[in-house]
Amino acid sequence: MNTKELLKKLIDNALSKINITDINYIIEIPKDKINGDFSTNVAMELVKTLKQNPREIANNIVTNIKEDNIIEKIEIAGPGFINFYLNKTYLLSGINTIIELDENYGKNTIGKNKKINIEYVSANPTGILHVGTARGAAYGDNLSRIMSFSGYDVTREYYVNDGGNQINNLGKSIKVRYSNLCGYNEEMPEDGYYGKEIIEIAEKIYQNHNDKKLNEPLEFFTNIGIETLLGRIKKDLENFRVQFDVWTSEKEIRKSGRIEECLKKLKEEDNIYEKEDATWLRTTKYGDDKDRVIIKNDNSYTYLVPDIAYHLDKIDRGYDELIDVLGSDHHGYISRLKASIEALGYDKDKLDVKILQMVKLIKDNEEIKMSKRTGKTITISELIEEVGVNASRYFFATKSLDTQMNFDINLATKQSNENPVYYVQYAHARICSILKNVEDTTKIDKYETITSNQSFELLNKVYEFKNVVETSAEKRMPHLITNYVYDLATLFHSYYAHEKIISDDIKYTQERINLIKTVKITIKNALNLIGVEALEKM
Repeated sequence: MNTKELLKKLIDNALSKINITDINYIIEIPKDKINGDFSTNVAMELVKTLKQNPREIANNIVTNIKEDNIIEKIEIAGPGFINFYLNKTYLLSGINTIIELDENYGKNTIGKNKKINIEYVSANPTGILHVGTARGAAYGDNLSRIMSFSGYDVTREYYVNDGGNQINNLGKSIKVRYSNLCGYNEEMPEDGYYGKEIIEIAEKIYQNHNDKKLNEPLEFFTNIGIETLLGRIKKDLENFRVQFDVWTSEKEIRKSGRIEECLKKLKEEDNIYEKEDATWLRTTKYGDDKDRVIIKNDNSYTYLVPDIAYHLDKIDRGYDELIDVLGSDHHGYISRLKASIEALGYDKDKLDVKILQMVKLIKDNEEIKMSKRTGKTITISELIEEVGVNASRYFFATKSLDTQMNFDINLATKQSNENPVYYVQYAHARICSILKNVEDTTKIDKYETITSNQSFELLNKVYEFKNVVETSAEKRMPHLITNYVYDLATLFHSYYAHEKIISDDIKYTQERINLIKTVKITIKNALNLIGVEALEKM
């Protein structure tokens, strides 16, 4: 049931009768139910076109709306809002449909199979994943789930930065640690990696080979480091319920000739030039604040060059749009990356960059910056160990990605209604408990005993789900799902407190069983879109 679409058809038909077409307007659910189930601003949007008072325009529209069994009444309010109150019989008729759809309830086709590449996490394989990465991982996975649910053809991609100086430093760091174990007093390289995991890799090599690998080339240590750390990254992400379809290697991009292809094309378009013994890209020509060095005076590439080649590779794979989820330190990187795409002859708007803001972990009203175990930043695995996957995924999905967030560990671990994820999961578990004590759901031809305001408020909220999913997909805002499912749980808890569900009257009971089953289905589907389990008992 998509009531918004049905109302739009009615409004568009009414507009055609007054010779109005191709007008943008909003149909939304009013915050105050006194203003109806749905409201539209269409009359105000037509003031400039028709040069009439908006209430007069609203009257003309309402007069031309064809009588329909979905509408109980229509009112004009304020400056010219048109408020729709839905027919109760129509509202109740959707219960059976939701039960039949079950896990497919909320699915839609707004994506029209458009090919979308979402790249997220993409942390360098030079260490283990920390809690700052978890927010981007949750966002990217949630967005992938929501857009796939909305009919987009989504590819989830991880870009493995296994080329360049940072990887050379990884190999050097492991080799020095290994040499130290073999009795040689070598110094760590400048910009070396000091993590505990580097020492563990060196210890593993020593355990397996003793000192027999001292003369191995740097590539030997680099490859072991990448394989070990990337394996750890994959395991941590899997434990965090984050999956990828494609793992693209920077090293392979460098080997493929893509970089040379890009440079040749940029040169042909007169978009690169020489200055100060370096090669520059004319990014100012395409909106950047300054031109960028792409080849340094030692003939090595800047980190922008393989990134340009990588994005060209993604474009050539036929994606309609690329979405990159990057850390807050990449904010200034957006304009040069978009300029580079345009310099290669492509539409820069094919790329949508999402910047994630910082996360502060709070415990006992104090910020936690360091791990007690390692003395460094908290890892994803430590966060999962502390609060669990469900709470972690839920809390990261509560805020818009572009806002800083405080992650309250005390709240996330509370087994009470103060904890939002507990509160939502408890609503689902409570319904499951009720359903265990009754017979299977049966289809009801006509609902006659459901009359309370709480029932219709709850049902209206259930019907909002598809619209929320569509908006979340279109605006790339997974937190809309989280906010929605919390509100739905709140309405269910209120309904449960006010209305008896099980009765000696079989029809009365069965109608309410069907009603709460729609809530259960919706909560489960919503939680699945943000990577959270819908628990059946707590």
